[in-house]
Amino acid sequence: MKTVSWGPSAPAVAKLFLTGATVGPIVDSLHNQCLLEYHKAPISVGWPIALAHLDLDGALFSSSWTVPPLLGIAYVVLGGILPRLFQLLIDATSQSTVGERVKDASQSTGSLRTRAVVAVTTTALIIKLSAYLETHSDITASLPIEGVAEQHIAVLLLAALLQWATLDGTLAALLAASITSIGGPLSELPFVAYGFWEYLSQAGDYLPLQHVSAGSDIWKSLLGNDYQHLALSSLTGPCYFAVTMDAIALSRWFDSSSSEEDKETSSNTET
Repeated sequence: MKTVSWGPSAPAVAKLFLTGATVGPIVDSLHNQCLLEYHKAPISVGWPIALAHLDLDGALFSSSWTVPPLLGIAYVVLGGILPRLFQLLIDATSQSTVGERVKDASQSTGSLRTRAVVAVTTTALIIKLSAYLETHSDITASLPIEGVAEQHIAVLLLAALLQWATLDGTLAALLAASITSIGGPLSELPFVAYGFWEYLSQAGDYLPLQHVSAGSDIWKSLLGNDYQHLALSSLTGPCYFAVTMDAIALSRWFDSSSSEEDKETSSNTET
């Protein structure tokens, strides 16, 4: 029976980091201009002069030099380590996932590559959808859900769950993405607190520490005196879910590719 290791191969880790550090900021930039503003080491690439007559808003690309290494590490953790740890935990408590592992192992590298490309593309679409919802807040007014933020989260979560069900469907991936959708935004608090970036007033609708007073000295030492007013955007939760899904798909592709390369190297050595 094929066992699941706690982490991907070294080549897969390198590829995940490079993909997260390059493709990650590009995908992230699809919504960050309407959500936040970078203060430290900002990057801004304007629209080509040939498109100036279109009077396009914002920049073609907006990010920070701090983002690529952060997303590189995030892709390794979210795609290569976290789902494997959940799979090991599931395997330790149940034998019902053996079929999932066999099915995954039987997929060709080409099939996994296609899934990875589709996962990255759909994640980009979900992130772009979050930007559209942020700038067209009344579009979900007909939904039977109270609150604009709640309506937007429901739409994005539905899209993210559809992505998971279509491209993955495993319990380990669902757990990893669900936890990341909660912990991912919270992980931004130190960066917001120390001025790396700041959510715009119209987008910062989530104050996770607003009512936290217990252990206030700890929070003050970590996040400063104004920790209760650190604002995040609730839209980022489902986006973190989607990012986790494409990181997992990329990890599986890179691992399969590395395994095939190892087999070819071994075969050439033997001959």
